[in-house]
Parts: sequence; structure tokens; C-alpha cells
Amino acid sequence: MNVLVIDDEAGVRRTVSLLLEDEGYDVGTASDGREGLKKAIEEEADIILCDVRMPQLDGLGFLDEYRKKGGDGLVVMMTAYGSEELAVEAMQRGAYDYLAKPFAPDEVVLVLKKAEEREKLWREVVRLRDQVTADQRHTEIVAKSGGMNAAIELADKVARHPSTVMVTGASGTGKELIARLIHTSSPRATGPFMPINCGAIPENLLESELFGHAKGAFTGAASERAGLFEEAHGGTLFLDEIGELPQSLQVKLLRALQEGEVRRVGESKSREVDVRIIAATARDLEREVREGRFRSDLFYRINVVHIHLPPLQHRSEDIPPLVRHFLTKYNKALGIQITGFAPAAMKRLLAYSWPGNVRELENVVERAMVLADGETIDAESLPEAVKHPDSGVTRSFESLSEDELSVKKRTAELERHLIARALEVTNGNRTRAAGILELSYRALLYKIREYGLG
Repeated sequence: MNVLVIDDEAGVRRTVSLLLEDEGYDVGTASDGREGLKKAIEEEADIILCDVRMPQLDGLGFLDEYRKKGGDGLVVMMTAYGSEELAVEAMQRGAYDYLAKPFAPDEVVLVLKKAEEREKLWREVVRLRDQVTADQRHTEIVAKSGGMNAAIELADKVARHPSTVMVTGASGTGKELIARLIHTSSPRATGPFMPINCGAIPENLLESELFGHAKGAFTGAASERAGLFEEAHGGTLFLDEIGELPQSLQVKLLRALQEGEVRRVGESKSREVDVRIIAATARDLEREVREGRFRSDLFYRINVVHIHLPPLQHRSEDIPPLVRHFLTKYNKALGIQITGFAPAAMKRLLAYSWPGNVRELENVVERAMVLADGETIDAESLPEAVKHPDSGVTRSFESLSEDELSVKKRTAELERHLIARALEVTNGNRTRAAGILELSYRALLYKIREYGLG
């Protein structure tokens, strides 16, 4: 332990230093409060023995300044006979204990041993608390691959800073989980976490969702309503699929980020908001900027820290632990007891390309658990696309067995592959994908959820 002795009497400094060095402590000294304050902060003293009465800066002044500067060492005050009231005041202001001069050598050692034990116990409490908190934060994020662990480490690092974060990756890779990790690891953890999918809300309603509206601002606005910016005050607003944001709203979002205030639809006054923004997209926003579909000034405002999540097909080592995680989750939710996947079934899972990423894997695991006849899931319980990943919908009709001739199953399989491909070629732009597929936007959203593609 690192001990600092602060006393204006050279004899006291020398005597206490020799005593404590014999006990194995690393001891430093200072002759007044100012010097002691500097050394205590720079050397990060674990325990400080400080005299109450000193020139320049007395013991109580030292204690106040030390705490203001963030010092967290244990402070033991040394007081002259008859000055116990000062010692009591010091303890009320944050000192750990006090020693009344003159003191016997064993008194000094006893007080320091107690302080040392308290410090060790406190550090262990902090370590265990941080470990439990980290375990709770990472409960839903299962990762073994280098790419995902690098993303998690970056999320942990940026969490303590207020910078805006951009999370990119294909649909289903876990962008919202990373956003929640950043929030729960940040100083804003006790504040609200408000997510919104910018691509799932009609354009005419999105402004009201984000910024709120006044009573009578538009048809149906029967009462005033706060938007998500206001509801997220003191916390985090997660803007998922920000690439879907209409350009008219991009301007208003930029203004809100720059000025820290929002204006409800139908109002003329602005309201201050304190919100941390985390944005996410499956689209290539840099290309969207080059092609004029996304504002460059907004892009640079939200892309301060960039975290990219690799697709599941590039991190197959994550599949077995993810499967175990989903087995545990759905055994509890469904009230069943499935022990695992047969080797042949796991081989199919590892060979599949997973266009819907982790969300699709979860969908497949849950489905297989529901359909399983025994405690182990075999390959026959898997969807056709997973059972035959190499051939998919292009397999010749002559090779199909009798139980594979269902028009309903084959149509669903074809539809799923077409939607996955449309999302791939449009970089996740659901509006464009709906046009290519000749589906309504609402129908596409429904089918994406149905097939576990986003």
C-alpha cells in the first residue's frame, strides 16, 4: 500500500516513515498541506496520514481540496491533545479515522491495518459490482468472434463519453443490442433509452414522433404530445434505420443535434433537450451522401464514432454459443427441455449463409424447438433453406422428395429468398426493395418480420 505522511514537524515525518517502512508500506512525505495535496493526487496515495494544524493549508482544508480534485484515498487525521473536536469534524467531512498525538507505534500500525483491510474490501466490492453490472449488460450479446468482441470493446470504451455513435451492419446483426450496451454502460444509464425505427413510421407521422406536437397541429392531434427527444431527456435516443429518414426531417434532426433543442409541430417556441444520440443503419450512408440522398452535414454529425457489426456468415464461430443461448431462452419461455442440436443439424446451421443474421438464427432455433419430437433437434426439424443451403430454390424439381412438393412451402421459400436478395441489392433500403418486389411498404415490413430477415 502507498502511504503519504503530511506533517510540518520533520521529527514526526521521520518517525512515522521508519515505523511504516518496517511494516512493509511504501511511504512518501510532505511538509505542508499544499505539497501534500500535490503528492497525494500525483502519486495516487492509498492512505494519507495528515496533521490537522499546518501552515499554508491545514488538515481540514487539505481534506476538502483533496476530495474536490477527485482523491479517493483513505485520510487519517493526526491531532494534538485536546483537538478531538477537529478530528470529529474532519471525519464528518470525509476522513476515515484520526490519531491523537502523542501516539504509540502500535496505534499507528493498528489504524493503518484497519484502513488497509477496509480499502481491500471496498476494492473487492467495486470489482464484484462492476463484474455483475458487466454481466447484466452483456446478457443478450453472445460473441466469440474477433469482429464482434472488437465491436463490444469499442462500445464499452465510447459509452463513458457523450459522443454520437453510428452503428452499422446488416439487418439482424444486433445493432440495437449494441446501442443498449452503450446506454447501460454510460453515465446516462439511469435515464431513459428510447428506440425508434425511422423506416417503420410513415413520413407524415415521423416528425410528430420525434419532436412532438401541439393540440390541433394536424387532423387527429386532439391533445399536445411530447416527442421522443423530450421523452429521452437525460438519456439516450436510438435512431434505428436512420438512412430511411426523409430529407425534410434530416434538416430538422441536424438542427436539434446542433442546438440541443426541439420544436413541437404547431408550436413556435423551442424546448431544450439533453439527449445522447446513437444511430444505426444497414445502408451505405457514404454512398447515400455521394448520391445526394443523405445530407453530408448530418452524416458527419452522427458518425463521430463508428461501430460496424459483421454479418453472421462471416463469424460462424458465434453460431454454437448463440444456439446455446437461444436454447436456454426458449426452454424457459416455452416450458420445454431441449438439450441441443444433433451434429448433422449443427452442420447445416454452420453451412447456411444466414441472410437474416442473428435474428434469423433465433427464429430458426425457436421454430425447431417447437417442432422437435425429442430432446435433441435433428436436421429434419430445420427449414428447407437451412437443410439444403447449397441448392436453395434452384434445386431441380426432379430431386424433390414427396414431402417437399408443397406449393405453400416452396412459395414461402422463394419469397423469402427474393426479399433477402432485394434487401441485399438495395443495401437495406426497404422503400426501394418494396418497389423492386412490387409489394406495398407495409406488406414488406410484415414479411421481413415473418421470415426473420430484419
